[in-house]
Parts: sequence; C-alpha cells; structure tokens
Amino acid sequence: MPSEKTIANASDCLQIMQNGTELIKIRSNVRQYQRLFLLDQGSGAIRWQPSKKGDKARIPVESIKEVRRGKHTDTFRNVGVQYPDECSFSIIHGNEFETLDLVAYTPDEANIWITGLTCLISQGDSRVGENAIEATEEVKDTLRDSWLKKSFRSLDKSNSGFLESDQIISLAMQIDCDISIARVKHKLKELSVSRGEDNTNAKLKVSSSEFVELFKEVSTRPEIYFLMVRYGCRDFLTAGDLHLFLEAEQGMSNVTKEKCLEIISTFEPSEEGRDRAQIGIDGFTKYLLSSECDIFDEEHSKIHQDMTHPLSHYYVFSSHDSYLLPGVEYVPSLNAYARLLQRGCRYVELVCWDGEHGDDEPLVCHHPSETTRLRFRSVVEIIAQYAFQASDYPLIIGIDNHCCEEQQIKIVNYIAATFGDMLVRSIVEEGGVQLPSPYDLKKKSSSSLSSTNDMQNALSTVKVKREKGRPPLCKELADLIVLCKSDKIEDLPTSASESCAQYVCSFSQSGAIRLAVSFPEEFVNYNKKYMSEVHPDSNKDEDAINYNPQDYWNCGCQIVTVNYHMPGLMTDLNDGRFLENGSCGYVLKPSIMRDEIAYFSANTREGLPGVTPQILHVRIISGQQFPKPRGSTAKGDIIDPYIVLEIFGIPADCVEARTRAVPQNGYNPVFDESFEFQINFPEVALVRFVVLDEEFIGDDFIGQCTIPFECLQTGYRHIRLMSSTGDQLESATLFVHIAITNKRGGGKPTKRGLSVKKSKKRQEYTSLRNVGVRIIDDCFKGATPPLQEAAKLRENVQVAMTMFKESCGVPQISTLMQCVRTLISRFTATGDVSIVLKGDGQFPILEASGNAPEVLKKALSAFDVVSLEFHGKLQELSSKEGLKGRKLTRALENFAWNIRVLQGQADLIQAAKNECLDNMKQVQETAVATGVIVETKGETKPT
Repeated sequence: MPSEKTIANASDCLQIMQNGTELIKIRSNVRQYQRLFLLDQGSGAIRWQPSKKGDKARIPVESIKEVRRGKHTDTFRNVGVQYPDECSFSIIHGNEFETLDLVAYTPDEANIWITGLTCLISQGDSRVGENAIEATEEVKDTLRDSWLKKSFRSLDKSNSGFLESDQIISLAMQIDCDISIARVKHKLKELSVSRGEDNTNAKLKVSSSEFVELFKEVSTRPEIYFLMVRYGCRDFLTAGDLHLFLEAEQGMSNVTKEKCLEIISTFEPSEEGRDRAQIGIDGFTKYLLSSECDIFDEEHSKIHQDMTHPLSHYYVFSSHDSYLLPGVEYVPSLNAYARLLQRGCRYVELVCWDGEHGDDEPLVCHHPSETTRLRFRSVVEIIAQYAFQASDYPLIIGIDNHCCEEQQIKIVNYIAATFGDMLVRSIVEEGGVQLPSPYDLKKKSSSSLSSTNDMQNALSTVKVKREKGRPPLCKELADLIVLCKSDKIEDLPTSASESCAQYVCSFSQSGAIRLAVSFPEEFVNYNKKYMSEVHPDSNKDEDAINYNPQDYWNCGCQIVTVNYHMPGLMTDLNDGRFLENGSCGYVLKPSIMRDEIAYFSANTREGLPGVTPQILHVRIISGQQFPKPRGSTAKGDIIDPYIVLEIFGIPADCVEARTRAVPQNGYNPVFDESFEFQINFPEVALVRFVVLDEEFIGDDFIGQCTIPFECLQTGYRHIRLMSSTGDQLESATLFVHIAITNKRGGGKPTKRGLSVKKSKKRQEYTSLRNVGVRIIDDCFKGATPPLQEAAKLRENVQVAMTMFKESCGVPQISTLMQCVRTLISRFTATGDVSIVLKGDGQFPILEASGNAPEVLKKALSAFDVVSLEFHGKLQELSSKEGLKGRKLTRALENFAWNIRVLQGQADLIQAAKNECLDNMKQVQETAVATGVIVETKGETKPT
C-alpha cells in the first residue's frame, strides 16, 4: 500500500491524493510521461507536474464526468496493451468527454484515485474547491463510528471512557467473529509502544476513539471498500445501490427491493443503518463472506440432475484401499470407512483375508502379516451405520476376496444379516443389456422390506474381485454378486459386442490408458453401456500411488478409485468432481459421453463438434488469514503467499497460471491479477485454486479449493480454502471476481477489426465430414447452408455487442445491463441532454434530445445496431430450430460426428435466441430502474 494506514474511508484516499502520486500519463502517439499527480485543495482541481502547460496542466473536479476503471478508451485500446488492466484508469472530463489516460504503479494506487475522484464528483459542484477535503471529513463521523462508539459504551459499565485490553479483544470478537485476534493484539501492542509504555503486560487503557480507529485498521478491507464506493459513491450502499450491484456484478436477475432490504436487515450490524435501509462496509463485507456470495453455485449443492439414466451414465465417487486413514500409512481403521461415507463415497473396498485359524473371523487389512487388522463383521456394521447418511443412492461394496470357502460363507452371512432388505438381490435379468438407474435402486426394495425401517429407501450392491491363484468363490458368495463379476478386456471392439450389463471390467491405471490411446472413441462408446473400474497400479515391490482421475473421467470410466489415505492433488480433484449434484456421490456424465449417436475422443486437443468453447475470466483480488504451511514451526504469520490457478479437463483445456508472491503478508495479501482461459469442454473441466508459500523450504502447501467449472458463480465471490485432508481452514479465504463469456465475447481490449477471423471460425464450427455415400452426403449438404446462416446470425449479434461495449467504455465481460446503465449515467451527467427509451419493448431505441457530444451519439448508434440484430433475427433463429427434427435425425443416424455438430448447432441457435430475448429484457428493466421510462398499464412512457 502507498500508506502504512489502511484505507478506511474516502478522506483517507483524498489525503493520499493531496500528497501526490507518481502516475504514467498515456498519449495516443505512443509516448508516455511520468508525472506527479495531486489533488489541489485550494483550486479544487487535479494537477500534474512537471508540464509545459504550467498552470493549465489541471482538470477542475467539477468538469469530471466519469472515472473509468481499466483500459477502455480509444487511446488504451491502441497503445495500452503492455499496461496492467488493474493499474489503468481514465478521467473523462469536459463537455466533449475528453480523456486523461493514466497508469498507476500498483493496483492499490489506482483504486485510491478512482475511489477518491468518484466520491468527489458524486458530491456535486457545491462540494468542490476549497472544501473538497473538508467535505469528506464528515464521513469520519458516519454510522459506522456511531455504532462502534455505542458498542464501546455498552461494555464501559463504569462510564470511565476507557476499556482494558482484554475487554477490547472481547468486544472486537463480539462485533466481528471473523476478526483476527492476533492482529488486534498486535495493534494494542503498537498503541502501547506509541505511548511509550514499556510494560506491555500491563492492563492497557483504550479510549473510545482509539478503539474505533483500531477496529477500522484491523477489519477494513480496502478492496471491498473500493468496490462499495464504486456503486454507492459514499461510505454505504442504499437498497437501490445494492440492487444495481446484485444485477450488474453478481449476475442476479429479477432482484426485488424486498430482497435488497432483506440483505441489509440480515447483514448490517448497526441498528441505525438497518432503520435507514443502508449497508456499510462491515455489513457489506459480511454479506460478501456469506454463503450467498460463495463461489460454488448453491443450486448445485442440491440433487438437480436426472437420476433415471442407467448406472453406466454416471461418475461414481469411488475409493481404493478404503480401510486406510490419511497420514496413517497402511494402518486399517473403521473410522476410514465412516469418513469416506460421510463425504458421499459410493464405492468402498474390503480386502478380505482368512483369520489366524481356519474357524476364526474373516479379516479386512492390506496384508495378513500386518499387526492391525479389522474384523469383517465390524467393518460391514460400520458401513451399514454410515452408508446412507450423506446419500440415499446405491452403495457399491467391492470385496477383494482372499478367503477360503468356510470364511466366504461367514462373509455372506454377515452381509445378509447386516444389510437385510437393503441388499439388492438382482440387478438385471440374465443377459440384460441395460443397468438400472440410481433412482431405480433408491426406490426398489425386496418384498419383505419394512416401511418402518430407517433406511427404507437405501440399497446396497456387492461386487467381488477374482484373480488367478485365489480361492474359488463358493456358491453362496457367487449368488451374492449382483452388479458385476471381474472381466478383463483383451480386445475392446469384440468385448463391447459380447458384454452383458452386469459385467464390470476392472483395469489398472496403465491398462486403461493403453485402451484410451489405442481405442479412444471405442473406449468412450464402451463406457456408455457398461461399467469400468480403474484402480492404481501396484506390485509386490511398490506401493500403490494415486493417479489423475481426470484422465479416466475423460474416457467415461465410472468407478475411478482413489487412495484417500494419500491426500493431495488427486484427492482434491476427486472431491471437487463430486461436489456437484448435491454431493450424492453420483454425477451424470456429459451427453456426448452418453448419447448413442455422438462422437468424442478423450485424446482430443481441439474443440469438440457441437460444443461452444467458453472463456473463463478470473481476477484474483486478495487473500484473508492464510495459515502457515503444514509442517511449519515458525512463529508469527510471516509467509510469502502466491496463488496457482489450474484447469483440469480434456488435454486441450489443461493449463495453469500463477500470481506474483506478496512478501511477508499472510493476513491480507492483495494480488489483483487477472487471467483468462479457454475451456473447450466445460462439462468435464475442474478449476483448482492453490495457495502456496514461495519462501518455505519443504512442503509449501497452504490451502486449496477445487470446483467443477459448471458450478462456478460469476461476480465477486469468496473461496473457502481446504486443508490437504479436505477439511475447511478456519477464516482462510480468497476473494475473486469470476466472469464467463463465449469464445467470441470477452477478452482483452484490442484494436478495431474484430471480425477478421470470424468467417474462418464460423466454418470451423459448422464443418461436416464427407461420409463417402452419395445419398447421405447429399443430406449433409442440404443441412450445411442453414447451419452457416445460423452461425452468421450469432456472429453478427456478438460483434454488435462487442462494438457497443467498446463504445460504452466498459469491459467486454460486462452485461448489457451494465452497458445501458453506464450510457444513461453519462447522459445524466451532461446536463442539457436527456434520453428516453422508445419502441414497443421488442425493438428498443434510446433517443437523445438536445446537443449530445459526438462520443455519446456514437454509443447510441452502436446500441441501435445491437437492437436491430436482436429484433431482426428472432424469426430466423426460431425457424432454424427445426434442425432437431426427425427427418434430420433419421438421415444422419449412424454418423456420430455430423450428428453432434448438428445437435450442437441447434442448441446454439436456441441459446442465441434466448440470449437475444434476455438482452432486450435487460434493456427494458434497466430503463425502468433508471427512470428513463415509466411502466404504465399496457405501455411505457418516458419520464
């Protein structure tokens, strides 16, 4: 930070601006100038020096129309590529909307100037000039100060005006349960030293004003304060400001005033603030840290997928060596099963051995020579106890049998007695071609099932592994097998035609990879109908190790077993995958891996037919309360954290990036770095955030979070970090901004000429393969023109939107709502010019009256182009939905690639139509919210 003092309010920003800041001034002729910029209190202007203009090198605050964050002016687009977006900003001033383009040396300096200027220009002409600084001093006695002083007095029973240090710590915890006590103690120590008190163990007396400043120093997060001022222009947000933030930034639609008031009532700590329907920095911070602003979409925390597909259509949460606990190498424990089942695991293994005597109990352990072994009976009892606490969907018990016939009968008896009616006795008819669904198994029961059973909806299936050299299965155990019998594949195409649904093929990791390389499409197709189990490689001389489960999910393998006693990257990926669908242990595979007529190769390094790539924009803003790396014995919180962002998916999507390290700050490091990734197959991609310590020797791991791409929430979000064993780290979070656009939208600012490559990409997405059969190829040729026309329509809308966003000077990841609000606010700031929304709602036009500056006329023209594209293409988009029809499907039935292209294009046409309708709805709602039009019965009228 430019100052040791934490930015707590606008006056702090203005004080720094008054002292002056070194900034880089950007000119269109590619030249740059380093100048000292400062806020001149006497003249109420921004000045810079040195300058040949002398006293004319100034911009009056009253002439500033807008402070634009990022590189979103023509000058920046032409010459500003090398400058960081988070350090760049522009001052738009004068009646002709001239621009002063500046680059700070740090994101914090840029934020201070943006925030300070925003507060100044929001006060109006009467609050600038000599009173510019004084006007903002009033914020020092805000609702926040009053609330903190009132809280202080409630603990000051003697009315002395002072509290002792232990009372201050207690009060801080009472006000903010997430506050760092270590930081509070550190600030108290600083206060003691500043007074010259050598005895730090003495009871320090703290006044009310000292407590207010101490609390602000510790609890205020500048990055959140800057964000709040961006939407509220002051030290709080009204219900209207919050409404704008939720819709424009958080991607929420149909937000009501009641919802905004509910948020304020829930999170604003001061009673006076709640009465005024205002939320300050403490309440806003608390809201952003709540589950409502978690990066994980809460809709995916429920079971929302179709659970009626065959079992082979789902990924199954599976474990290997399930009896081992993390960090306790090869020591079996009943708690290991309980822990896995409570996390939603649906496939557990039991490695069974004979007891020490022929008539003894069967045991569960890694090897019979181990000193710690589990009784089989105790294991199945603990499994039955926890089997369905986290999920009602079927549990598969894999038995790795090493027992003699006598003890196999004991195994059968224990399983039957423990699970009773929960045990599935028959899963498919002999020679059946399709497995039942998780839903079927959830509801299905034997005729003797009691309705009073606590687990009446729970079912179990058993799978037994056989290998050469092991005791043969007895009849009783063989009859217990309902889901699968071990079956090795020698020739995949032949096996696919001969297999039955109840057979599950078991592969080592290397064996599965060989099939994926030799028969990529065939392996995916095999896994559409049949179950595959993958387990880690191991031999007598080498312990099993973890592998990357993503490689096998890409092939459609369902049971990919992971060693949970070896925590790390691979278990993180497994945990992340099964966060989806309510953590029930079953995740539906993408349709391209389920549809009988679909083309997919797990080895592809290119885009997929019919699948539109998505662009993931991630801005890593800051971290909060990082612990020291595991294994560290150093005192204090001195670490040098940095963030690694990793994408896992098909080979074309796998990539990683990292931030710079923030030296000696584990409490509130600010990174403020942005990244951009193309995701070609969003449905299987995982996004992993990892926090590491750059200077730590040894294990530098601090925390991580892995999330399915499809579960990401856009907007400003907090990420709760997990330990290496999957447990949540207390108060440790990452603050990020997430945006997702299609391949055409978004991206960094560029020069003009946006559609240079669009025809090539359009051809790439609609390319059909030549089959070599004339009658079929003729059918394909007939489908190609409407596909190309549909792609052209979508491309025109995207290009129009891109041009409109550039004209508005907003980031390409902005929504149409943000664009329209920005445009309306600029007309509002112009004074003599007004703007109204005209049209019938389906074809909206923004019309200006008065002498509008050329730059605003240009933006209006760009909006008209967007509206024309939305309105004029709706009928054409609708008519082309016929691509889903029977005639097309019949003609292309056996040609998976082309079918996938056609299906994908049809889906994209529907999506484009829906997007156009949604964009027009955004325009209408924004115009109503900003007062450009007023809704009346049956019509809308300008204000």
